[in-house]
Amino acid sequence: MPRPEPRAKLSAAGLRLGFTLAAPALRLMLARRARRGKELPARLAERRGIDATPRPPGRLLWLHAASVGETMSILPVLHAVRARRPTLALLLTTGTLTSARLAADRLPSGALHRFVPLDVPAWVGRFLAHWRPDAACFVESEIWPNMLAAARARGVRLALLNGRISPRSLAAWRRVPRLAADLFGAFALVWARSADDAARLVALGATTPQCQGDLKFAAPDLPADPARLAGLRAILAGAPVFVAASLHPAEEAAAAAAHHACLASNPRLCTIIVPRHPARGPAMAAAVGASLASAGGQAAPGRLHVADSLGELGLFYRLADAVFVGGSLIAHGGQNPLEPARFGCMIAMGPHTGNFTDAVDALTASGVMTRVETAAGLSAWLAAVLADPAGREQRGAAGAAASRHYQDLPERAAEALIALMEGGE
Repeated sequence: MPRPEPRAKLSAAGLRLGFTLAAPALRLMLARRARRGKELPARLAERRGIDATPRPPGRLLWLHAASVGETMSILPVLHAVRARRPTLALLLTTGTLTSARLAADRLPSGALHRFVPLDVPAWVGRFLAHWRPDAACFVESEIWPNMLAAARARGVRLALLNGRISPRSLAAWRRVPRLAADLFGAFALVWARSADDAARLVALGATTPQCQGDLKFAAPDLPADPARLAGLRAILAGAPVFVAASLHPAEEAAAAAAHHACLASNPRLCTIIVPRHPARGPAMAAAVGASLASAGGQAAPGRLHVADSLGELGLFYRLADAVFVGGSLIAHGGQNPLEPARFGCMIAMGPHTGNFTDAVDALTASGVMTRVETAAGLSAWLAAVLADPAGREQRGAAGAAASRHYQDLPERAAEALIALMEGGE
């Protein structure tokens, strides 16, 4: 769900009034999302700050991540906090169904997941009154004005981890400098994802942001079911595997074209296409003439396959020789290339990679990443990768090493959050 862009003459009071007046429309929007399968009807009240779940006793640390990518990056921090403070109450909020499912599987013992309320003052107030966090950590670019203002008014100590501000967001916030300074200056602890992000945060009023590195470099390997992995390896029997991952609309045709272009020289090539949103699987399979997982299709040598299941990228990356990371042939900004890099895969991305600039730069420097501008460029890259198994292994190992930079960052972040909550800097 997109955040509203700040606009000229916007004030904190104006935002409070605007979201309060929008509350009836937002309730209808949530109901529509529930009917479309984008919200859980049984937990829809959480989006309005209503929750009967008891608050755990003692101090509570609240962390908020928007969706799957941010959740993946913060999970190691949560585990590191739990290891240091076993009795501390931990609350993670997110805003999407996929992130909720991920949290259910991977949260540390005793930690709670709830859906974040929308930024309506009354809804945020109910949430904060119920959970009474001692400190709150927001991940990347989750800047919700009413929520931040209400938390600060209650004396909650605020942190921004992996802080990310795009040039476009910087320009938008600069149109409301007083509001921006008030919001970004509220954070007692700011860790920026990169030096560029740190400079943008300073420009918006953040106090002494530190450039500690990108938490996505320290995320754990995506999991895979061992039995399913062994079964697919037996079926593929050494066949080359190309995975086109997290594809957005209009990218599947390029992946299918690369598969067909390479079949003559690699007749056992298995290509697995994974849509960014699994619900698109049937339409995508029909568009490119592929077998579909939910219809009983099975990845096999020489076949084009669409996987419309959730949470299986770790399985496919372990099988892959080459990976195209989607959201990059279109003007989306790209998905996360560090995930396949950890498994030694050769990686290609299109020209639009602004969401992961530092990761793309690091992987390009290691030799494992290639930029392709067009569908024809993707086909040529795949053919070259499949023709050079020795180079693939060498560069894949270098990419795996580069992808594991900042491995101690979650532990350091956990220490910083604990110090923040306990009154330190």
